Amino acid sequence: MSGQKRILLIISGGIAAYKCLELIRRLREKDFLVRAILTKAGSEFVTPLSVSSLTEDKVYGELFSLTDEAEMGHIQLSRDADLLVVAPASADILAKMANGLCNDLASTTLLATDKPVMVVPAMNVRMWEHPATKANMETLNQRGVVQVGPDEGVMACGEYGFGRMSEPADILQAIETHFSQESKPKQSSNTALRALVTSGPTHEAIDPVRYIANRSSGRQGHAIAAALAASGIETILVSGLTDLTPPKGVKLIPIESAREMLAACNDLLPVDITICAAAVADWRVKDAGSQKMKKEKGGLPTLELVENPDILHAISNAGKTRPSLVVGFAAETENVVNHAQAKRKRKGCDWILANDVSEGTGTFGGTENTIHYITNDGVTDWPKMTKQAVAERLVEEILAHFADLGKTTDQAAAD
Repeated sequence: MSGQKRILLIISGGIAAYKCLELIRRLREKDFLVRAILTKAGSEFVTPLSVSSLTEDKVYGELFSLTDEAEMGHIQLSRDADLLVVAPASADILAKMANGLCNDLASTTLLATDKPVMVVPAMNVRMWEHPATKANMETLNQRGVVQVGPDEGVMACGEYGFGRMSEPADILQAIETHFSQESKPKQSSNTALRALVTSGPTHEAIDPVRYIANRSSGRQGHAIAAALAASGIETILVSGLTDLTPPKGVKLIPIESAREMLAACNDLLPVDITICAAAVADWRVKDAGSQKMKKEKGGLPTLELVENPDILHAISNAGKTRPSLVVGFAAETENVVNHAQAKRKRKGCDWILANDVSEGTGTFGGTENTIHYITNDGVTDWPKMTKQAVAERLVEEILAHFADLGKTTDQAAAD
């Protein structure tokens, strides 16, 4: 499946290093070849023997090892792989990468490489939010380094926030997405098309501290934007707050609320294609507080809710600026197909991709989806697949749709 792609995994220091063992196992299951560099700090958390047992290869660690340099020097290590993955990527190694410092095998290899690099940050939330770390990540992103995570949650230190290393399944999906996009050169015939994708959750303020939101990760919308851009379509992504890295070649417009998302979409019309994959909150607080609401003893606050704008309906019925193709998503917990078919008619969109997000499916916020592809011609049930695969299949349908439109136009001109 990977075509024997070669991964050089650089394991730096941090409690999250244990996740790399699972990542190696998953990579090997997908037929990737994995070679590892283990830093001195990383070896405090996982052993060379455990890493070597899973990679089925020697583990490298010493810059000045005569044996290692003779057998596989750092220059060769840096260029022998198809992709370098730094996981976990500590604040220290990110700083070295951003500033061109190299005092060990890992940092020297990273400086010497001419291959793509992916980093998976993992550190304390305060370290992640420090201006120095933010500046280093911005520098690396500008250089084309792919970033995966970090995730939000409780950390080993007991604090809560962004800084958790992404799960092995998410890292694997990012690696597969990288190689999938790399193997599909942009098609010049699609450059005339322009697409708008919405993604992520919306956050509806209760007061300056609290908000109403949902469990959307934004993975599906971001994957769709990436697949569209990889096909050569000019793509703009309007997204709520996520911890995902914007896809390569995609213009990102960040928003928070449903009203901000609608305003951004209206400003971007007309486009040829709109895909509404965002999980927009149905309601918002009518009068959000300008100050933090205080907990009153013996009483609970009353929140009056009002409906948010219906973005999919608004775009589907935009008159002269309506896109040629409007695609919506229907996340349902019961009667999935019936509810989605009714939604397609009610909203006025062309296609609906319906998926079951009932408890236990793990699809909402997860890495996989089971899609029912609904058009005017009927329903096609897609098998369970990764969100990246869903995105690629949807783009194939879109390209086929516009190819048919082109044939129809040509036939009409000939008649």
